[in-house]
Amino acid sequence: MDQLEVGSSTALKSEGPAPWVMQSPAEPKILIVDDDAALGKFLSRELQRFHFSVEVSQDGEKACNQLEESAYSILVLDLNMPRMDGMAVLKRVRASQPRLPILVLTARNRTEDLVLALDKGADDCLIKPFSFQELLARVRGLLRRNSKTSASSSQVGNLTMNRQERSVFRDGRRIDLTVREFALLEYLMDRLGKTVSRRTIMQEVWNLPFDQTSNVVEVYMKYLRDKIDPDRKRKLIRTIRGVGYVMSDD
Repeated sequence: MDQLEVGSSTALKSEGPAPWVMQSPAEPKILIVDDDAALGKFLSRELQRFHFSVEVSQDGEKACNQLEESAYSILVLDLNMPRMDGMAVLKRVRASQPRLPILVLTARNRTEDLVLALDKGADDCLIKPFSFQELLARVRGLLRRNSKTSASSSQVGNLTMNRQERSVFRDGRRIDLTVREFALLEYLMDRLGKTVSRRTIMQEVWNLPFDQTSNVVEVYMKYLRDKIDPDRKRKLIRTIRGVGYVMSDD
């Protein structure tokens, strides 16, 4: 398929239907929420060519009802919509379905705006206009990540994490974390004793392009440390000057 630019005034085109693609009951089910009817129709047609079952909604409130009534493998969500915008949908969906993969589509390209969407509950963000191939890769990546059979719990010293319940405790005291803080802590715990850089965190935890001038990693690392290591002589998260961050119980 040709490289397609989607979400702008560029004409939408495809190679036509693929007659060899057969439906399967095991197809991942995607809900696309975007008030752009042409974009929704295009994405639905193209994703079905790659063995996805697709439903489209142009209304945030209606989409929330659909998510409550039916099970989906992934949600592809535009932020700018009438009646209920994408941020409100994120908040409502995350309260009831904390494990549902959510890919946000947005025309906002500032790092701070993207991180805000991630912190509200998105798993990944894709900036408009985008190529269909990139959206397809992001969708597949989120589905792979969600299907990985990792340990349901992790422990570093007296800090414990339960992935299924999305809960964190230290010394028996519950620590409330945002979606982004939880993802950052999970990443550090999975790489115990290994130093990770700012670039790695932005690219692998948040799927954001690295911005040398942004201090967003430092800001969120401080948020996490203030909750994990407040007033403790034994710090679990340490800064390796000029390199990055490491979690260790040494």
